[in-house]
Amino acid sequence: MTYMRYNPNPTMHGLQASKFLLLALLLIQLLLSTQLVAQRSKSPWQTLTGDAPRIIARGGFSGLLPDSSLDAYSFVGQTSVPDAVLWCDLQLTKDAFGICFPDVKMMNASNIQEVYPKRTNSYLLNGVPTQDWFTIDFSLKDLTSVFLIRGILSRSNAFDGNSYTISTVQDIATQLKPQSFWLNVQHDAFYAQHNLSISSFLLSVSKTVTINYLSSPEVNFFRNIGSRFGRKGPKFVFRFLEKDDVEVSTNQTYGSLAGNLTFIKTFASGILVPKSYIWPVESQYLLPHTSVVQDAHKAGLEVYASGFANDFDIAYNYSFDPLAEYLSFVDNGDFSVDGLLSDFPLTASSAVDCFSHLGTNASTQVDFLVISKNGASGDYPGCTDLAYSKAIKDGADVIDCSLQMSSDGIPFCLTSINLGESTNVVQSPFRNRSATVPELNSLAGIYSFNLAWSEIQTLRPAIENPYNKDFNLFRNPRERSSGKLVSLSDFLNLAKNSSTLVGVLISVENASYLREKQGLDAVKATLDSLTEAGYSNKTTTTRVMIQSTNSSVLVDFKKQSRYETVYKVEEAIRDILDSAIEDIKKFADAIVITKKSVFPSSPSFTTGQTNLVERLQKLKLPVYVEVFRNEFVSQPYDFFSDATVEINSHVTGAGVNGAITEFPLTAARYKRNTCLTRKDPPPYMIPVQPGGLLTIVSPASLPPAEAPNPVFTDADVTEPPLPPVTARAPTTTPGPQTTGEKAPNGQTRVTLSLLLSAFATVIASLLLM
Repeated sequence: MTYMRYNPNPTMHGLQASKFLLLALLLIQLLLSTQLVAQRSKSPWQTLTGDAPRIIARGGFSGLLPDSSLDAYSFVGQTSVPDAVLWCDLQLTKDAFGICFPDVKMMNASNIQEVYPKRTNSYLLNGVPTQDWFTIDFSLKDLTSVFLIRGILSRSNAFDGNSYTISTVQDIATQLKPQSFWLNVQHDAFYAQHNLSISSFLLSVSKTVTINYLSSPEVNFFRNIGSRFGRKGPKFVFRFLEKDDVEVSTNQTYGSLAGNLTFIKTFASGILVPKSYIWPVESQYLLPHTSVVQDAHKAGLEVYASGFANDFDIAYNYSFDPLAEYLSFVDNGDFSVDGLLSDFPLTASSAVDCFSHLGTNASTQVDFLVISKNGASGDYPGCTDLAYSKAIKDGADVIDCSLQMSSDGIPFCLTSINLGESTNVVQSPFRNRSATVPELNSLAGIYSFNLAWSEIQTLRPAIENPYNKDFNLFRNPRERSSGKLVSLSDFLNLAKNSSTLVGVLISVENASYLREKQGLDAVKATLDSLTEAGYSNKTTTTRVMIQSTNSSVLVDFKKQSRYETVYKVEEAIRDILDSAIEDIKKFADAIVITKKSVFPSSPSFTTGQTNLVERLQKLKLPVYVEVFRNEFVSQPYDFFSDATVEINSHVTGAGVNGAITEFPLTAARYKRNTCLTRKDPPPYMIPVQPGGLLTIVSPASLPPAEAPNPVFTDADVTEPPLPPVTARAPTTTPGPQTTGEKAPNGQTRVTLSLLLSAFATVIASLLLM
């Protein structure tokens, strides 16, 4: 046996000891790294550890309920993954109690200005003179009469009257017993300037409360507290603010600190960054992702991304779908963040647990039809080649054509018979073709039957923005005039050549007027186009559905063909008579109803659920529902600003047979999510309880009662048969017409009057936005 020789030189001994310690540390790090690599290689997740990303609920479910209220925290447990982390923005009161409140300034998320109108103060906050109500000026007892309210004005104020009190850190820990608790310290230096110590509070409260994560944007905070926690202390997460902001203790910008992650690793085990650090955005479009996640993982740091909320503007690339945004951070093939800080933890939970790693060949888990509305009209101008191609690519089962007729009898697809609503016709040489057609609209318009197909083909399409006026929301402005209009023949050929489509739906409206006043037969034109495209001789297996709000149109199609017919009920109804259903069954194979006919709603909340779907299906009529949109303003608050939740509630909850949508990708992706096959679906995949949110709205905030929707009767179904085609008098050679020419309906053309000028100005401004 050989013994280590004694070295009488203490310096040499110290050097050897240091080398040995360094070697040991390197060996331990190598072993840990090897374990992590092995763990990650077996996991589908590209997180640092290979574990699924953590869901962090900022202030609880703060996208719906007042931030940091007990109900907001409690709601997380009812709607999210079991191990969701509760996030508390830690503030200190004048008497050094720790409370959960979104900011050191109190006006924005509480009614403090009503309770203490004269107790404002002004302080330097991050070097900026700031006037507000500050937590450091109030004792905990003072705050017992202050209630939490919404902090973001675009969110519902219906819960502001619920008298939600401000909770202490101990309140949240003892009453809710969260599996994971995250305290965020935003202004440690500010509190220190006012003789309040965040560190002292944390060390004291940690004796009775388990703190799993601790974050701050201040380096000195971690330097001061790092060694004061034991080995079982919280994970330290350094929070990055915007890149140009200056970190107070190093006097460096956060952008420069992001380039020195090895320095961050000396005091933290993770970083929390705004999502723009990972996916930069320019003009609200995504730029290529950065390497910040991979770089942090190489440095041994976990990466948490912040700034997620379903009801904020997100990059146009996500088509207003928050689920798509979450997936781009956790399942993009290159990396996955280790956690998501969200105001809507339900959506983040479903993204991670139900929709990640589906792959392009994931099997369908639920049977219903995804039917486009004018193609993927949420992404491109409706009824264009681009809108239809994207709808097919996105997984639509059925693409649709809203049929219009040109003056020379060519059937084509366009969202409206009024060209001014979806093209640039008011900026074209044909702007003086305007006509007043009382049968169609009380206002003047430029209608499809005013132009020949060759003229219509010269027009540029325009994307529809249903929420630009009230909410300033615009769809994909880069593509607002992209694509070309397609004839019915082109539409049918496109569908026939697709290997994934189940069928086509052709919507035929205004057939009586076109026959009687314009000498145009939309029914015959449709049938002829179908025959020419090979749909009548069984050369294609593509289903054909003909839809109309007019029973007489469907009766005519039934007489002349065997195509499926779909009756559309435009108005919201609460019920339908059995006799009316029997009448509909004589000429229709399915029915379309509105979302409000399934879930009646006040302006903001669902009020219940009808049994309309069940009754129609019982009498063998499949039910399709329209129209689904991704924009959060299109949904009652019950669906949590999440289009997937709305679809799930209609499909799994109400059992509809099809969803008609302007964003087919959202509905098609829903069909494949893995949570639908589970015996016990998770809470974020359970249909919402209709009217459930109204039960927790304060009585003073309840919406006014509205008159119930009508009952659909036999009289609503019965219509006279279509009139015969009336030959139209010959028109002059197509081209721009002069003032005073007669319109096809016999009325004098409207000149470029103030009315038309205003109309043109409005449309032009919308097209240019």
